[in-house]
Amino acid sequence: MRVRRVVTTRAGGASRPPYDSFNLGDHVGDEEGNVFANRERLASELGLAQERLAWMEQVHGRTATVVDGTETRAAEATDALVTDKPGVALVVLVADCVPLLLADPEAGVVAAVHAGRVGARIGVVPAAVAAMRSLGAEPARIEALLGPAICGACYEVPADMAADVEKHVPGSACKTRQGTPGLDLRAGLWQQLAGLGVGRIGVDPRCTAEDKTLFSYRRDGTTGRIAGITWLEAA
Repeated sequence: MRVRRVVTTRAGGASRPPYDSFNLGDHVGDEEGNVFANRERLASELGLAQERLAWMEQVHGRTATVVDGTETRAAEATDALVTDKPGVALVVLVADCVPLLLADPEAGVVAAVHAGRVGARIGVVPAAVAAMRSLGAEPARIEALLGPAICGACYEVPADMAADVEKHVPGSACKTRQGTPGLDLRAGLWQQLAGLGVGRIGVDPRCTAEDKTLFSYRRDGTTGRIAGITWLEAA
């Protein structure tokens, strides 16, 4: 089955500064009408009906929710969406956290995961893979894309925080460009995915803090959200 993956940028939307302009987050202070217009455009550009986009109320947790496209509102208090229904596009919103898109094309199962520091630390990625397996996916067949996120050179954290995340997600701790303690979540998540048996792992190298075409909470404070989207293309 054909898997589609899309990562948005901040260009081409209706939102005004500091959310300019293709902000897809409805929880960041942007005008509701502008967010709605941006989400309508997203669905149109993807060639999907707006109701076929599945959203989630991201809370930096480890809950993975299976959806089937009949939902009428965002999945509550969850940080991973999983489906085996063609044409249901799973959306993860980020502005420095890692948007992780997973797919087992043979089983016809996809997932979108919000993997920030807290969620990664407490196991949202293993939870998402487990939910995929419940629908017939096999880790060796899973393809993973670690999308744009803040890089280790920019993500400075206290030393004890870096050590704590490293304990739970080995490979995450690093040094920033200034030589201070930092986190490279994509590096740690790459190792975690490999340890789970995921067969193919790709990384979008863009840093949200460095790339002005992307939203970054660390860089800008009040800002919008880009999206990572994945779905199974209906035959």
